[in-house]
Amino acid sequence: MITAAQMRAARALLGMDQRRLAELSGLSLPTIQRMEASEGVIRGNVDSLMKLVAALDAAGVQLIAEGAVSPGGGRGVRLKG
Repeated sequence: MITAAQMRAARALLGMDQRRLAELSGLSLPTIQRMEASEGVIRGNVDSLMKLVAALDAAGVQLIAEGAVSPGGGRGVRLKG
């Protein structure tokens, strides 16, 4: 669904800190920190992951899935345009 690297990259694109992402997603700061510290695909309860993805989407970030049509063919993020 979303990797820790995508999560960090999305925040960087938005110029957002972890505290702000926690506020926007309705998740706790320790949960956001734990998610970002993980390796690979973030594991967690589905509700938390959906809140995270929805918050990033509402902030203007599009997640790019593995194998999607993109120059590198790998996972990534981009601003909606």
